[in-house]
Amino acid sequence: MNDVISIVTPEFASRKAYRNASVIPALWDILDNVFDPELPGLTIWDLGILQDVSEKNDAVLVTVTPTYSGCPAVDTIITDIETELFKFGHKKVEVKVTLSPAWTTDMMSPTGKAHLKSIQIAPPEKNDRVCCPVCESENTKVLSQFGSTSCKSLYQCNDCFEAFDYFKHF
Repeated sequence: MNDVISIVTPEFASRKAYRNASVIPALWDILDNVFDPELPGLTIWDLGILQDVSEKNDAVLVTVTPTYSGCPAVDTIITDIETELFKFGHKKVEVKVTLSPAWTTDMMSPTGKAHLKSIQIAPPEKNDRVCCPVCESENTKVLSQFGSTSCKSLYQCNDCFEAFDYFKHF
């Protein structure tokens, strides 16, 4: 499982290159303090929903792509983005929510996937090979296609018997 976590997808590599080329890296860094409210400790950057940060006419413009349309966390994330930028003296903040390009788990950072595992959520895998985040066994079974949020399924390990969420691959 550790090999899967360390794999950098082309989608994440593209996002990372775009961020690294930004002329306003400090704004990206400020937004590293904004977390998904449903996934404790997982930043919106590492989750892959922070798409763009720019400035125009003294306003900070932030673009996010929700994990799925209708995600209940979006309103909280928008408020948290505004609050964080206000704390650093930015008086005008606009947050745009876009559905294109559609979010995919391939946009997640390796750090984000490792964080999911650290909070005992199995990170997404393209082939849906679900390993237990506790003991790393591949001997797991699905208990329900629906976990604690719409993005997750509920699994159980057949070796250590722990129940855990699996972050579905999209």
